[in-house]
Amino acid sequence: MKFIDEARIEVIAGAGGNGAASFRREKFIPYGGPDGGDGGRGGSILAEADRNINTLIDFRYTRKYQARRGENGRGSDQYGKGGDDIVLRMPVGTQIHDEDTGELLFDLTTHGERVVLAKGGDGGLGNLHFKSSTNRAPRKSTPGWPGEERRLKLELKVLADVGLLGMPNAGKSTFISQVSNARPKVADYPFTTLHPNLGVVRIDEGRSFVVADVPGLIGGAAEGAGLGHRFLRHLQRTRLLLHLVDIFPFDPDRDVVDEARTIIDELRKYDPALYEKPRWLVLNKVDMMAPDQVAEVRERLVQALDWQGPVFEISAIAGQGCRELCYAIWDYLESLRPPEAVDPDVRFDRDAEVPDGGADARGRDVDVPIGDAEAQGSNVGAPEGDSEARGRNAETPNVLSGNAEGTDRAPAHDRV
Repeated sequence: MKFIDEARIEVIAGAGGNGAASFRREKFIPYGGPDGGDGGRGGSILAEADRNINTLIDFRYTRKYQARRGENGRGSDQYGKGGDDIVLRMPVGTQIHDEDTGELLFDLTTHGERVVLAKGGDGGLGNLHFKSSTNRAPRKSTPGWPGEERRLKLELKVLADVGLLGMPNAGKSTFISQVSNARPKVADYPFTTLHPNLGVVRIDEGRSFVVADVPGLIGGAAEGAGLGHRFLRHLQRTRLLLHLVDIFPFDPDRDVVDEARTIIDELRKYDPALYEKPRWLVLNKVDMMAPDQVAEVRERLVQALDWQGPVFEISAIAGQGCRELCYAIWDYLESLRPPEAVDPDVRFDRDAEVPDGGADARGRDVDVPIGDAEAQGSNVGAPEGDSEARGRNAETPNVLSGNAEGTDRAPAHDRV
């Protein structure tokens, strides 16, 4: 299936149905009164994120979506039927912009998330609602409200934890096929990868992360050379970037340092925020060179780029060093995850506040001072005047009960 990550559509919600002005007509009932029903609600257009879809190709060919209007109201208190809603299924990671203003309206990041793109108009009111004490036969009704209309720009940004950067044929697709079940096209010519590929790297059961492979960058991408900056947007959601460098190019005229510096410059031109993301330097194809030559190239890259971050040496095709790199990535991603908030158990907290006149956090009874007991309204043994002031007295019989202190009280209807 062709990968499409941009589309422009127009959505038109249905208008509401008109209200009816009708009167009850029945034999032997000369003044039946109004019975006009309301119009139906217009259909709305919604968008729903679906993880089973990975492209916007459906919206490239169908650009206009219009919902049906609501039916008009009728007599005999019959309300119009509402228009059916239209649900547009989009890939997870789709951003929806208003094409006229450029405002970001919605960002679908969760499977099953549903948003309203254009709300249908409300139905008009029938003359049944305008009946009053002074106007018993209203002939007024209102038309339905029009539905919303919008021109939208859809932009897909894949959701991944790690993004791969590098020149064409640096080994990005080979690396993602080595560490995951993804099978992108791999060949010995530039720009083999024409669209982003996602791969899930499983460390062990319950521990995994997603890697995004995008087409390679070349010098002048900001001016449109190669595939340009078109696919760099897919790296904006990542938390870590891996800069893959081919340290054994087949062309002897290519300089490893210049190629690495070119990628960094193009990244800075595209988005300063993306340039500030954490980046790791990954030297690929170390199996093609002697260890001392690899160390020399590594030292030259670190000094020329003034590199302060981690540096890894791998061979993507042989799998050398890939496992260690994946474990290091997982440890880094785990360090970025905020700690889970755990509610403390007050039963085992010595510093927990003790409830007034009750038990402490461990369930032990607590003696409450007499002064505190009086402040809480407990008037056991208190003088009679104080009990009247507080309205509560332990020695006062409970008049609400049928039998207070052994005194039988007759029901109210038996007393004289």
